[in-house]
Amino acid sequence: MENMSDRIKIASRVKEARILAGLSQAQAAQKMDLQRPAISEIEAGNRKVSAEELLLFSELYQVNTSWLLCQDDDNEDQMNEEFKFAARELSKLSQEDVKKLYDILKILPNK
Repeated sequence: MENMSDRIKIASRVKEARILAGLSQAQAAQKMDLQRPAISEIEAGNRKVSAEELLLFSELYQVNTSWLLCQDDDNEDQMNEEFKFAARELSKLSQEDVKKLYDILKILPNK
């Protein structure tokens, strides 16, 4: 049985992933075919997330489901700092530079 603190941890990860993906709640809801209040309720920990929704969040936000489920706590602090650093640096770039960086990232090999 899922306890409330687990739900809050998952909710926090879902919200963090959305923010790092650069999406608003409305944009995420539209892409997932949900209403915006559903995203808000999930991120607040007031609504459980189905397995299917976890998979959709994972794909949309380009994060591992294990990360969303807080199953990778060993590397969590380092990853959080790296994501925060990347987000800060990206926020400083112009739209044109972000597009250039995105184009470069698309050609890098996947692991």
